[in-house]
Amino acid sequence: MCGIAGILHLDGEAASPVHVRAMADAVRHRGPDGEGQWVEGPVAFGHRRLAIIDLSELGRQPMVSRDGRLVLTYNGEVYNHRELRAELEALGYGFRSDTDSEVVLNALHAWGEKALERFNGMFAFALWDRTERRLMLARDRYGIKPLYWAIFGNTLLFGSEQKAILAHPAARRTLDRRALVEYFTFQNIFTDRTLLDSVRILPAATVATVEPGAMREPVQRRYWDYRFREPDHPADPREYREELDRLLRQAVSRQLMADVELGSYLSGGMDSGTLTALGAREFPNMKSFTCGFDISSASGLELGFDERVKAEAMSALFRTEHYEMVLKAGDMERCLPALARHIEEPRVGQSYPNYYAAKLASKFVKVVLSGAGGDELFGGYPWRYYRAVNCIGFDQYVENYYGFWHRLIDHADRASLFAPIADTARDVDPKSIFRTVFEHHDNELERPEDFINHSLYFEAKTFLHGLFVVEDKLSMAHGLESRVPFMDNDLVDFAMRCPVALKLNNLADVVRIDENEPANKQNSYFAKTRDGKQILRDVMANYIPQDITGGIKQGFSAPDASWFRGDSIGFVRRKLLTGNSPIYDVLDRTTVHRIVQRHLDGAENRRLFIWSLLNVDSWMEQTL
Repeated sequence: MCGIAGILHLDGEAASPVHVRAMADAVRHRGPDGEGQWVEGPVAFGHRRLAIIDLSELGRQPMVSRDGRLVLTYNGEVYNHRELRAELEALGYGFRSDTDSEVVLNALHAWGEKALERFNGMFAFALWDRTERRLMLARDRYGIKPLYWAIFGNTLLFGSEQKAILAHPAARRTLDRRALVEYFTFQNIFTDRTLLDSVRILPAATVATVEPGAMREPVQRRYWDYRFREPDHPADPREYREELDRLLRQAVSRQLMADVELGSYLSGGMDSGTLTALGAREFPNMKSFTCGFDISSASGLELGFDERVKAEAMSALFRTEHYEMVLKAGDMERCLPALARHIEEPRVGQSYPNYYAAKLASKFVKVVLSGAGGDELFGGYPWRYYRAVNCIGFDQYVENYYGFWHRLIDHADRASLFAPIADTARDVDPKSIFRTVFEHHDNELERPEDFINHSLYFEAKTFLHGLFVVEDKLSMAHGLESRVPFMDNDLVDFAMRCPVALKLNNLADVVRIDENEPANKQNSYFAKTRDGKQILRDVMANYIPQDITGGIKQGFSAPDASWFRGDSIGFVRRKLLTGNSPIYDVLDRTTVHRIVQRHLDGAENRRLFIWSLLNVDSWMEQTL
């Protein structure tokens, strides 16, 4: 796991080793174990190394193929690298190291872009072909590892983080107002935009190529996509459960490979609990990490946000070496500048608990297992999907589901909130952006199950991708590699063909809802319930206690709704109500004040909006 950076002068001008070193140094936190540069003509590659597999100097990057043709700067882990290495050795390829980096390099030499379809893991890399004089940029199937690029004049820049690009003297720091509108609609960015104009994120499962002299943007091609489908001939449910059990064990076993100490997040929930249980079976002295919350000033649903008791019980059961920390309201205030700097463009949810969890884990291990992906693949959010299951056609589906994902502001507030940038805001059509997510998912929408699969596709492409961007930035901020076993290729393939009936218990009841029934009856199906991930719950019962597998879904969130009205109210007022925040250059002060004040008065829960304001405010102060 590493940080990469690079330069390609499209007009053929010689690249500067000084500039590429500065770009790599800007992401030194991603790779404190070593550095390297390679410069030739218009191309320069930089690398910062976090040594996980083969800690020797043979793993240094950038790495050049034996025939001198290809040069690679790579960030990631390919978990099937040993199998691929055996195939490549049979083809006559030799290896100097035991790294997966060299396997990736030789695989690209042997199979070209087709190699991307064979990698089972997480990665982002740049490859320079010295013969064809072509740059290739690529990202893993699911977008676990980020890769950014930008063109300023005749100079193409890329890096694992935007910081690398901004370290080059040609880079400009200008707010992308269209991306800002998109973020304050969805609390996420569905397109390839970032909050910096001209800086783009390469989409997941995408390869891009560019040649000097072309004087144009990289040509992008998607090499894989999610495909959630109902099977034509479903197997016996017992066969699905047995196969899922096997694939879970296989995925965890694959991702335990490391030449350094390894641990697991243990939140108190099903996904992290199962990964920890399976990991502890194979990995002696497994370490586990939990972040809890001071709930002394919390109220309502937030009283259940602290899961330390459940995590401690599972740690005792699995015999892990357990560490935990307790977050208080002031911890959000303290970490916000560093968090905003590392996360760069804000994404889904309140991410500062993840920052502290990574900080804790990094004190003891260099690799940690994360349960991200289990909910999105196996239907962990039924109260969201059920809002758009009784639909006739795609248009009605979009109307219903878009209404839920319009997360931060009401439609009635849209015009007033974006009044300072009215010309830009009018040109951004959030519903069109929402619809565009589905353009490659050619699912026929005929049955309720088809609409559920459409929602699973949407959330994997948007919500899960946002979680991965957050997970990468905040773990690597502490020189920590975060692995996500649920995103093993074989496990994902299984999840996409698993019948919806094995994921959701209440689908038939929801389908039968009479539209004339009182709203409270309909809403009962939209509440957080024990529904969702049924097949996963069944299999996890082999490894973790029933009170966990039968529990209500609980996200990893701090009691911010209470804290913003209580312990942190002074901070919120100072930053948003009385201060001269830079956000008021682009958002209407009166509208923001009104919405924030309604939360402080207890009239509404607008914690997501307040968190987003605080995050963007801190980012603008540091970046623009």
